[in-house]
Amino acid sequence: MGIFSKPKLKGKGPTRDSMPDHLWTKCTDCGELIHTLDLQQNHQVCPECNHHFLMPSRERIQLIADPGSFEETHAGLFSKNPLNFDKYEEKISMLREKTDLNDAVVTGSLTIEGKPTMIAVMDFKFFAGSMGSVVGEKITRAIEEATEQKCAIIIVSSSSGARMQEGLLSLMQMAKTCAALAKHADAGLPYISVMTHPTTGGVTASYATIGDINLAEPKCMIGFAGPRVVKETTHQDLPPGFQTAEFMLEHGLIDDIVHRRKLRNKLGQLLKYLLP
Repeated sequence: MGIFSKPKLKGKGPTRDSMPDHLWTKCTDCGELIHTLDLQQNHQVCPECNHHFLMPSRERIQLIADPGSFEETHAGLFSKNPLNFDKYEEKISMLREKTDLNDAVVTGSLTIEGKPTMIAVMDFKFFAGSMGSVVGEKITRAIEEATEQKCAIIIVSSSSGARMQEGLLSLMQMAKTCAALAKHADAGLPYISVMTHPTTGGVTASYATIGDINLAEPKCMIGFAGPRVVKETTHQDLPPGFQTAEFMLEHGLIDDIVHRRKLRNKLGQLLKYLLP
């Protein structure tokens, strides 16, 4: 043995290669390392700086709904490939297996503090929350069912915008969802929009920003195009905090910023006020 070499340790503890995947998550805001279990118990919010991570749709529904009240609707709808886009079906199949979702939104009925409500919750982990024909159809059906049942509709958005693999069929969903919301409003029924990180593109330009009450999570990104695209198009420096929820609250696009832990109580208060 050379004078500079060290004998290998003979311990049988776990090595770096044998450590479980996804055991720790690094906060993108403060850099804190958070144990996955702690993050789940804190509703995907950093305990040090309150940074809100992406939250799976079913976890968010569990956070909002009265226990045992959620009943999913139209779960059997999933995207085809209407434009024969290369490898689109393979991508959809892979995401369905990976996320246990059929598409980027989960819809259903529930009660919040006793108030019957229809809900649609988008999931960014499925195709970046992009809005294709199935997403638009499921949201439209949820709105129409809320109108028939004379109850409120809540839509929780988290999306990169329209799904380019479906072209015009995707863009059509902007008009379709807004038309259903117009009929819902004509019936005198409330629509609460909740924007989470990120809410962008065609979703921002349609149903996400036309709620009777628009809520958002802290520091989430809200906008049509990204900051880089806006800057290159306008050739101007963007103001501090541009496209954050705080910036949108200051300029009147949203009505309130609600911490995730307080969202259920906030929605309950609003529903009791809007539907006495």
